[in-house]
Amino acid sequence: MDYTIWTIAPIVLLPFFAFVINAFIVKKFTKLAVAISCAAILGSFGFATRIFSDFVFGKYAEDYHIHKVFNWFDLSYGSQIFKLDMGIYIDNMSAVMLFMVTGVASLIHIFSTYYMAEDKRFGRFFVYMSLFTSAMLGLVLSDNLLSVFIFWELMGFCSYSLIGFYYEKEGAGNASMKAFMTTRVGDVFFLLGILAIWSVVGNVTFVDIYRAISDGSFNSLYALGIPLATFAGFSIFMGTIGKSAQFPLQVWLPDAMFGPTPCSALIHAATMVAAGVYLSLRMYPLMEIGHLTTMIAYIGGITAFGAATIALVQTDIKAVLAYSTISQLGYMVLGVGVGSYNAAFMHLITHAVFKACLFLSAGSVIHSLHDHHTHEHVQEMPRMGGLRHKMPFTFWAMMFCTLAIAGVPFFSGFVSKDRILGDALLMALANKTYIVPMVLGFGGALLTAFYMFRMMFLTFFGEPRDKDLYDHTKKEKFSLNRNFPLLLLSVFTLGVFFSGSLTGQGFIKVASEKRYEWFKVLITKPKVEKFASYERQPWGHTDIKSNFQLSEAKYDYNYGLSAKEAHHIHHWHLIGALISIFIAFSGIFIAYMMYIKKAWNPGWWVSMFTRWYRALQNRYYFDDFYIGGLIKKGLLPFNNLLAFIDMGLYDRYAIDGWEKVNRAFYTVSGWFDNIFVDTIAVDGTGASVRLFNVVLRMIQSGKIQLYFMIIVFTLVGFIWTL
Repeated sequence: MDYTIWTIAPIVLLPFFAFVINAFIVKKFTKLAVAISCAAILGSFGFATRIFSDFVFGKYAEDYHIHKVFNWFDLSYGSQIFKLDMGIYIDNMSAVMLFMVTGVASLIHIFSTYYMAEDKRFGRFFVYMSLFTSAMLGLVLSDNLLSVFIFWELMGFCSYSLIGFYYEKEGAGNASMKAFMTTRVGDVFFLLGILAIWSVVGNVTFVDIYRAISDGSFNSLYALGIPLATFAGFSIFMGTIGKSAQFPLQVWLPDAMFGPTPCSALIHAATMVAAGVYLSLRMYPLMEIGHLTTMIAYIGGITAFGAATIALVQTDIKAVLAYSTISQLGYMVLGVGVGSYNAAFMHLITHAVFKACLFLSAGSVIHSLHDHHTHEHVQEMPRMGGLRHKMPFTFWAMMFCTLAIAGVPFFSGFVSKDRILGDALLMALANKTYIVPMVLGFGGALLTAFYMFRMMFLTFFGEPRDKDLYDHTKKEKFSLNRNFPLLLLSVFTLGVFFSGSLTGQGFIKVASEKRYEWFKVLITKPKVEKFASYERQPWGHTDIKSNFQLSEAKYDYNYGLSAKEAHHIHHWHLIGALISIFIAFSGIFIAYMMYIKKAWNPGWWVSMFTRWYRALQNRYYFDDFYIGGLIKKGLLPFNNLLAFIDMGLYDRYAIDGWEKVNRAFYTVSGWFDNIFVDTIAVDGTGASVRLFNVVLRMIQSGKIQLYFMIIVFTLVGFIWTL
């Protein structure tokens, strides 16, 4: 495949042009605007599919990548060089990411034509969605941290707009502001990390950062008394904490559910929140040399387990999925921390598929349940029940995705999450420091299986708990824009698509030997030493590298290790898989006994752990701490102090006080001007001239007698002096 601007730029520009065009025509030509948005993302999907097929089915090489640059601006003068290049960087990871983002976004756009059809701001929703997809795709294609940051912030704006889409609701406005301000904390650190890297490398292109790491350029450099690599890596990871809702900045994501459900599926489950994990994977070599992996593992483990515990007590179906999202993002971060690079990215992709389907399925349920008394859609699970008879297509799609996220064998979630937990187990055996993240990871897996099947049992099984609501729910009929996206996404929850075997353990192989474990083969950690002599390619008509003969990648069962070492890894991975299977079915069994058989009373647990239950309902009091403590008792008094300094001191004395000084100077200068300048200097000069003129007129009168008398007096005076 020839990589030119015509084969790459449309991926980003098609949805962007759809945004620009629709911004002008959406009010008068709403249906046309919606059609343009859907056609644009489908077009991007077509171009992304070509790239995906070239990397996976064409070259199939571990080192295959495309990197093209152009000069954005050049402010160099003399010996001072300051220029910035922009470009695209496509490797196996970004090729898979492009395929996932465009594919999932296309199906969500199609579903949105059903879900948002009766909304009064139907067209406006698609305007924001087009801009967001363009920004996300731009981020994936970026070859440097600066352009990543630009698209990163653009996605933040879209997230803010879509969370507050129903702005007439006070909660939606508060949630959008909360999301915007919370993620800004991580973004500030992200920008600091960019500046720190720029100070060392001279630019922030990925390949140059890898080269600098390989050359040891970060060695012996410090910032604020800590190694510069640690400072820069931590700052970059703080961007991940903010965008991917990791502990302790996870508070914004649950409230983001105020936005329309399709935007929750795209932005707050499948793509945007995953951008933080994608950034950490791109910058993984920096995290390694900065010795941050242990901290990252703890952050991921705490997030995965903590969010799962809160999901246990949620009654809103979207809230369950929101905390599930935070928990699964925690597993991705845990994977980064324990060195499970490939599995962390695999879980990013598998989670995007099944979580998008879960949110769309929840949207299908919510859209069908309409309370004819309040004229509101119902999201509370205690009012549901028995809906599998009314909504069979939605039920089966949601069941497949629930099996995937619960970690049941044969499904994608088991493959990706099992490998993360297996690597966490290996790290804990090698280093006791990782025992806590490992235990939190396995504990979160048990809770995930429980609360997800609790959601399924409360929603689709048993007798209807609100008979009136159930009776007014119409039986679901298959439609392309409602059910097709759900069913197609549910198909790709099968693990065989990602592992080449039914279970992911290689027991029952399905794929050919050539493509077996294609995901593990192609997605590898960046080997920074390979970029030591890397040369950029300028934009041209064709790609030079695509003509090179690259060695075809092959699956190495021993990971390049000795047979003994490989056996040790496989042995403990198998044990981890068995533990994962036991945990998954245990969680399902507990949920079954509580909500189907009703043999175990959930209320007993509530009464036994009342304080913990109250803490879970209050989200571990994070909102109280941030709003009631940090903001009201910390930041607001500090803000009031600054306001006092600004208005009470600076304005009063430096601004208003200087005005009084000026008035005093004005009064004194006016008095000086009137008396000395005007009266004495100006008017006095005129008076003296007039007086001298009178004297001269008296002397020069023309009378001879006066002149004679003057002569006499002069002679007398002269004689007198003698």
